[in-house]
Amino acid sequence: MAITKSYQRYLTVPSAIISDGILTIPLWAVTSMSLGETYHLPAIGDSGAKAVVATHDDTITLNGVLVGAERYAWKLGLETLAETSKRGGALAAFTGGRFSGLILVTSMTIRTDMQIQSLSFSASAAKRDVIDVTITMAHMPLPGALGKLLDVASLGVAALADWGGN
Repeated sequence: MAITKSYQRYLTVPSAIISDGILTIPLWAVTSMSLGETYHLPAIGDSGAKAVVATHDDTITLNGVLVGAERYAWKLGLETLAETSKRGGALAAFTGGRFSGLILVTSMTIRTDMQIQSLSFSASAAKRDVIDVTITMAHMPLPGALGKLLDVASLGVAALADWGGN
């Protein structure tokens, strides 16, 4: 029986990319992704005056595997991004605080202002040279019209990416 090692073809497009503007972690093997949106309902009898606040909370959960010899470096990079996402990271420094958190690029969505809410790793004897990873991210946009503008812009970028791929 031949022993095979896990490998990764780096010339393919990753399933997801997480970045703070400098440190970029590609996830080539995302096995599942879910996007949850929780909408805030106004209180009964609420007045017509509204403040500019977020109308919904978004969470994205990615399940995947870190494959190959670089899996420990990807793991360390994800842990670093989880810590820096709470402080704003490079993106906040570049933009003077107008953007904070991380950038997430997937086939389902492109988001800025993401924070890693939870990060878990596991390994098993059934999968050699692989680390399973589960990442839950929360969308934490700054209040105001800029967050909505970024959502619309990400929709345009996603549409162009789909159009260019055909």
